[in-house]
Amino acid sequence: MADQQTPKETTSNDEIDLGQLFNMIGRGFKNVFNWFLRGFLYFKKNFLILLGLAVVGAILGFGLNQIVSEKFKTEVIVKPNFESKDYLYDVVNEIQAKIKSGDTVFFNAIGFKNTGLKGYDIEIDQILVKNNAEDNLEYLELLEKFQDNGLVSDIIRSELLNKSSLEHRITFTYKDAKNGPKFTQKVMEYINSNNYYNELIKINQENAKTRIREDENLLAQIDEIITRYSDKIVATDNQFNEQRIILDNEKQLNITELFELKSNLIRDIERKKMELQEQKDAISIIYFGESHLEQNSFFGKKTVLIPLIFISIFFLIDIFKYLNKKAGEIAN
Repeated sequence: MADQQTPKETTSNDEIDLGQLFNMIGRGFKNVFNWFLRGFLYFKKNFLILLGLAVVGAILGFGLNQIVSEKFKTEVIVKPNFESKDYLYDVVNEIQAKIKSGDTVFFNAIGFKNTGLKGYDIEIDQILVKNNAEDNLEYLELLEKFQDNGLVSDIIRSELLNKSSLEHRITFTYKDAKNGPKFTQKVMEYINSNNYYNELIKINQENAKTRIREDENLLAQIDEIITRYSDKIVATDNQFNEQRIILDNEKQLNITELFELKSNLIRDIERKKMELQEQKDAISIIYFGESHLEQNSFFGKKTVLIPLIFISIFFLIDIFKYLNKKAGEIAN
């Protein structure tokens, strides 16, 4: 008999547990609904106050937006050459300091005359570029392998520097839409007027032009050798072992290596021509933006921010009153 009663007792216990679970869930939903009702009643009670704060804040923010003049900005993306990154940041900081101090003598000297400096500002930040460390390691290994070959070593070094160099954004802000672009132009001209880097540019340009002339002379000699080689093949119609040939009792020549050298010279000429074009200034200007109105974010606008501040202060005061009331009840 005892064995037959055990399943019934277990079933009864399961039904009781399920009933308790459903009751707990029901009480939970009821509590959530009660909180919702309390919140609704609170907002209903204070609706006129909240609406009044929002309207007053919006009117005040709109008025402040009308009083405060608009700001314009110009963005310039640059790339430092000849390891001039530190110079770039130092000169931008120097110009910013002169703006704050109102040094009109300095700006008159660089060509920005007959205007005040109020409302002008200049900032610089780094444009982060994803750089693969494994790629850089591969370049370094190649550089070590070809350290005895000056031509290949220069090419690899140049590519490594291009991959590791970063671009930077100079942001000019101003209130004067007419003189602001002129201010930007004069400042950029001043940044690129450094005598030390101008001398480096001259030397670099001369070296690149000399390198191009020498490479072109070598190319002409290689073309002549290849022409003589082709003529000799046509004239003799002989089979040459491993593409080797003796020209006028001279040393044996590997024609494959000759073609590789020609390809390397052509690439070096192309690279030097690109260098002449890209490195005309210490700070290369990649993009010179147009003057445009500075756009603020939605929450940065006073017509939205001030109402939110007023409403937040109201909530904080109400919460403080509630906590103070509860603290008084506990004390009593």
